[in-house]
Amino acid sequence: MKMNRRAFLGKTALVTASLAAPAVLADGHGKPRVVVIGGGAGGATAARYIAKDSKGAIDVTLVEPTRRYYTCFFSNLYLGGFKEMEDLGHGYGGLAASGVNVVHDWAIGVDRDAKTVTLAGGSSLPYDKLILSPGIDFVEGAVPGWDITAQNAMPHAYKAGSQTELLKAQLMAMPEGGTFATVAPPNPYRCPPGPYERVSMVAHFLKANNPTAKIIVADPKPKFSKMALFQEGWANHYEGMIDWIGEDFGGGNVSVDPAAMTLTIDGEETKVDVCNVIPAMKAGRIAELAGVTDGNWAPVNAADMSSKADPDIYVLGDASQQGDMPKSGFSANSQAKVCANAVRGVLTGSKVFPAKFSNTCWSLIDTNDGVKVGATYEATPEKIAKVDGFISQTGESAELRKTTYEESEGWYTGITSDMFG
Repeated sequence: MKMNRRAFLGKTALVTASLAAPAVLADGHGKPRVVVIGGGAGGATAARYIAKDSKGAIDVTLVEPTRRYYTCFFSNLYLGGFKEMEDLGHGYGGLAASGVNVVHDWAIGVDRDAKTVTLAGGSSLPYDKLILSPGIDFVEGAVPGWDITAQNAMPHAYKAGSQTELLKAQLMAMPEGGTFATVAPPNPYRCPPGPYERVSMVAHFLKANNPTAKIIVADPKPKFSKMALFQEGWANHYEGMIDWIGEDFGGGNVSVDPAAMTLTIDGEETKVDVCNVIPAMKAGRIAELAGVTDGNWAPVNAADMSSKADPDIYVLGDASQQGDMPKSGFSANSQAKVCANAVRGVLTGSKVFPAKFSNTCWSLIDTNDGVKVGATYEATPEKIAKVDGFISQTGESAELRKTTYEESEGWYTGITSDMFG
């Protein structure tokens, strides 16, 4: 079935009502205040839903440094030549029209006692409830020889925008018969199939433009999301081009030299022309500054995404440690709706519905060769727990794979409309 916007929105609709009493505001001001940090799939969705569903009863401020947001999901298709960068870019005018006060600045501190957020520009925002959806940052020293100062020589391109454009430019400038390398991250990380869809899209580009080029994938994991599907696709479309080196063959013993443009795997050094280093990840920095992480991720309560460290703070999407859901745009959007409903209920006494979640991750292997994996989830006292799931199968017909890709296009249209209005 092709996913359209109505089906997408309905898939994550919440059911079964209960009542919540409105909160007593700490400093006696009249209208409750919600500050949301991060304008991606989690933050933008939460801000928009709280503002529009409260019909002005809650003051909602979104803090996001960029004026145009480029989705990490679907950015690999830009590398493959299936999308332009502008296809991935979205502004915040729709959120402003929904009643959200959009502030383009960096959040640099959270005072949980005073319940304020400090901005880089010098101002301070008071809140009754704070929602953090800052995405990911990288674990320092995760890949020996690489740090964030090397991102221009060896891009990560795991925060979409200029990094994505840089990686594409390097790909296009590769010499004939050159070598493209990817250093894959350890679990858990943003978009589990993402590195392997990226390899597929790079291979698609090289097959058409540089067919004697080679791709090396150094991977610290013994297996990865949709592994059988990707390996089947690589054999069918890119035979002999991709060398995946997993944990058993030294994929976890990796270092790089950005100045020399070398990749060393288990002691064997290789000269490379492009090196996409995707390091180990952790929650975005503001979550750590707010004191709600365990050192890497922010543990949350499954029922409403509230922080286990502070009931007035909620953490969404990639930054959260919530249980069985993967770190994906669909997951963040689903979690944001649960959180928005809970926050609105606490602050205004409106109906609060039991938490239900869903996720689907689509990947494109080659032209019209789309695959997917997904599941539904429920909140338990311990975590967000998987209820059931599905995955594309090897050997599927070309017609089904084409339909799966078209479904992903419908989903993209639906989720970005849901995020940004």
